[in-house]
Amino acid sequence: MPAEGETEKTVVRKKYTPSKEMSYRQAVTSLAIGDVLVFLVFVIIGDTSHEKLNGLASIPHIILVALPFIVGWFIVSPFMGLFQRGIFTQPREMAIRTAIAWIPAWVIAMLLRGIFFDHGIPGSAFMVIALLFNLALLEIWRWPFAINNAARKRGA
Repeated sequence: MPAEGETEKTVVRKKYTPSKEMSYRQAVTSLAIGDVLVFLVFVIIGDTSHEKLNGLASIPHIILVALPFIVGWFIVSPFMGLFQRGIFTQPREMAIRTAIAWIPAWVIAMLLRGIFFDHGIPGSAFMVIALLFNLALLEIWRWPFAINNAARKRGA
């Protein structure tokens, strides 16, 4: 009951429902950051297995060793459609394109590593490990990303 001199007003509040689907910018940013982290993780695991890590002093080394992989990936992946809006919500397509894109990206990474680090052809064992392990890490990151975005798009 309103007080004297007041009128009763009905307040209509719109229910705010945030969009569950990621914006294009958010998705591309998330994918790019995740991709860089994948290659940093690869180097950290490799350096740990070879006992090359020395605390914070290893950070520049980790970044430098990861650079050929990062550069190779970002040269190839955009042209293979891995940052197109439609792929963000298609887990199967994301997994297939990631695998297909990684092969030429790996070749570029091995060439860059050979030029700047090994000053020759990297060892065959390292090349196979880099091919398979980075592919696994990329798939472990990108496939669930697409599954999550597909669920968000459906409103689940």
